[in-house]
Amino acid sequence: MTVTIESIERSKPVPINMRADEKKRNLIDLAAAMSGRDRTSFILEAACQKAEEVILDKRLFLLDDVAFDAFEQAMEANPIRGNECLHQLLERPKRWS
Repeated sequence: MTVTIESIERSKPVPINMRADEKKRNLIDLAAAMSGRDRTSFILEAACQKAEEVILDKRLFLLDDVAFDAFEQAMEANPIRGNECLHQLLERPKRWS
């Protein structure tokens, strides 16, 4: 399966089919009911939260003070003010928004 920007940004609902054993389905149903949601909404919310976590894990880097100072110095030495493409990239909304 190939994932493209266009397929991520689609607004038309598409089916997602899966099989689960009865014990897992019952666990999901209980948690969904306790949170006042239906099974589909509960599963989609949980899956989307995990997807965001995975994506951010590959794109978000935490730095200690020393590493951040070095990063900040590198950014100041090579300012992005004139880089229009980078400005556009940073201003784009998150894919999952």
